[in-house]
Amino acid sequence: MPASPVVRHHVGPRLSETAIFNNTVYLAGQIPENSPGQDIATQTREVLGHIDRLLAEAGSSKRSILQCQIYLRDVGDIGAMNAVWDEWVDPSHTPPRATVQALLANPDYRIEVVVVAAVEEA
Repeated sequence: MPASPVVRHHVGPRLSETAIFNNTVYLAGQIPENSPGQDIATQTREVLGHIDRLLAEAGSSKRSILQCQIYLRDVGDIGAMNAVWDEWVDPSHTPPRATVQALLANPDYRIEVVVVAAVEEA
């Protein structure tokens, strides 16, 4: 049986925002495009909103996240970031997660989040 084709959404010259293969959704790193320079809570809310939108478009949701990688410009922001995360995440479906400090591509970004999720059954 041949593998299902790769489906991509929001394809640009450098990256696609989403790739779907074998009922798995892969998101590009989500960044605070509309709130650079803002505090970590504002940037986190924006990034989680991008994740909600892209997962819904791909037939998934935060309840089906298989893995989450969070990159923070300053790991000292983890408490404020976690406060926003805790309001957002479904407490009965918390995903495996890693959070690390990283030198992000734009110094105005305090956070970048990469998610892999399962497509949900219709």
